[in-house]
Amino acid sequence: MADHEYPTALGASSLKTITLLGRDLAEDVMGKVSFGELAFWLATQRRPEPGEVRVFEAVLAALADHGFTPTAIVTRLTYLSAPDSIQGALAAGLLGGGSRFLGVTEDCGRFLHDALSGVDGALPVDDAGWDELALAIVRKARQDGKFVPGLGHHVHKEGDPRTPRLMRIAAEENLFGPHLALFAAIGRVHPAVLGKTLPLNGAGVCGAALADLGLPLELLRAVALLARTAGLIGQLAEELRHPVGNEIFLSVDLNNRPVEPDPYPHRRD
Repeated sequence: MADHEYPTALGASSLKTITLLGRDLAEDVMGKVSFGELAFWLATQRRPEPGEVRVFEAVLAALADHGFTPTAIVTRLTYLSAPDSIQGALAAGLLGGGSRFLGVTEDCGRFLHDALSGVDGALPVDDAGWDELALAIVRKARQDGKFVPGLGHHVHKEGDPRTPRLMRIAAEENLFGPHLALFAAIGRVHPAVLGKTLPLNGAGVCGAALADLGLPLELLRAVALLARTAGLIGQLAEELRHPVGNEIFLSVDLNNRPVEPDPYPHRRD
């Protein structure tokens, strides 16, 4: 066993030093590298430029918290049930990051990436070209009976404020790439196909921005979960000061309505 090697470019320790990403952790990282920059560096194995850090940290801020979403509620309820397990409360909230909440970041990034990978020839150079491409993509999704990830929001029905802001930040840093360009075009053309106007939501624009930054598609949801971890810590901190978990529990427990069992619980009428 002694002759086995497990190479890593991440953390390693010796008697007197700790290295991280090939740097001395204590002298070159601590106090010199922001957490957002470090997270990007760890995920990509390259140190980001200042503009990339700004966009990346804007994504983290955009996804940190969005009120009493299921991820926040389950974190508070798990803490109510097991106050001795703070890690359980955090984990419960993170496990809820799926196709409806937080997972849209990954879904949108993959959707846009797949669409761009299927382009035959050069990418569009102006809005008209992007609109033409987006129109074909939305039509294909409609034909296949699929949703376009990143379209629609249950609260921000007239526009998600995070979306234009993140697009402006990316443009200011010259990081408004093809994924964001296609996403913006989808926002312009989809009413002609769907017959209604839906907002481009914040989770979707975050996926587009992260894909333009070159983050691995497999890690886009992980970035969303990293951001939400900070929000869930905030939810727990507030629960300590102003608890509402027990009220949420009692509002369900005291208002349940017994009904007869459904003999065909899996039947679809």
